[in-house]
Amino acid sequence: MSDVERTNGLAPEAPRPGQRILVAGGAGYIGSILVPRLLARGYTVRVLDRLYFGEDGLADVRDRLELVVADIRDVPAEAWDGVDGVINLAGLSNDPTAEFNPEANWQMNAIATETLAAECVRRGIERFVFASSCSLYDGLPPGMHTEDAPIEPRAAYATSKRYGEEALLRLAGEGFCPVILRNGTVYGWSPRMRFDLVVNTFVKDALLNGALTLHGGGWMWRPLVDIRDCADAMIAAYEAPAEKVRGHVFNVLHSNYQIRELALIVAGSVQLAGRTVSVEEAPAPALTRDYECANAKLSTTLGFIPRRSVLEAVTDMLARIDPNDRAHLTDPRCYNIRWLELLHEVKPVLDSFTAVL
Repeated sequence: MSDVERTNGLAPEAPRPGQRILVAGGAGYIGSILVPRLLARGYTVRVLDRLYFGEDGLADVRDRLELVVADIRDVPAEAWDGVDGVINLAGLSNDPTAEFNPEANWQMNAIATETLAAECVRRGIERFVFASSCSLYDGLPPGMHTEDAPIEPRAAYATSKRYGEEALLRLAGEGFCPVILRNGTVYGWSPRMRFDLVVNTFVKDALLNGALTLHGGGWMWRPLVDIRDCADAMIAAYEAPAEKVRGHVFNVLHSNYQIRELALIVAGSVQLAGRTVSVEEAPAPALTRDYECANAKLSTTLGFIPRRSVLEAVTDMLARIDPNDRAHLTDPRCYNIRWLELLHEVKPVLDSFTAVL
């Protein structure tokens, strides 16, 4: 039984061997977990990726997938040959990268999503799963926000994701079934690792520096989800009957955590491994993100419940990461904004840059 079948209360549709899924941004942090899971379910997978972070994350399945090296803003016609569905993970992946180049962010996260969807409609490709973000709820009054909350995104990243959502919803109808997943902040190990996500950052800091910093006391709330649950939610959304998911938005999270709680989980886990970790407080930054989301719709509509906790993911990361491997822990490719800045220094034509989740 697959992980999807274990976590889904509803029995998913039978896998569709031979059906070809185009995974945009499939060599990225989430894609490197999602693609092997799709292959294991019998799908033919075509990855569309610019590979600015390389393709090492797909090394174990490279001989089993189709790869199109291209920019999400300029998809070659051959990338569409024989495609039955699309999962879109491509684009700039967080606030720092979006703010570094707002125009590139808008073109990749907003316009490219709209263009992909329009091409699906033109070609009769029905299923389209879009990786959006719970960061759209940032700035709302305190409370447990559901998918119908009156969001008013302000930051460049959230604004571009919202435009992508709205473009998909405008096109939804018979023959085109977009499904929007607002993912919480993702945590967990991936072969294309990121250490710039809050839980992963705490693990890195604990191993590298033996200290964790809590800005403003760490009392801010944040919705979080494990990377495997995130990938499996995409599969569940892709395989669900169209009438259940067409034009629907789903929050995808395991739970809402305070940043302080995450630091204590990581510190305790690393200390159990025999290393000393201190937790220190620092002043709050000028801009903080503080919001909570509900995930009831995901479970009631799809029968899918993210189950892998932060504690489980941290334990797994500690088993996989060599604490003495400073080269890995500090590799700029594991920090999206650092890698973008480095590429900008050595290749000024930033408009050719396509980052992935």
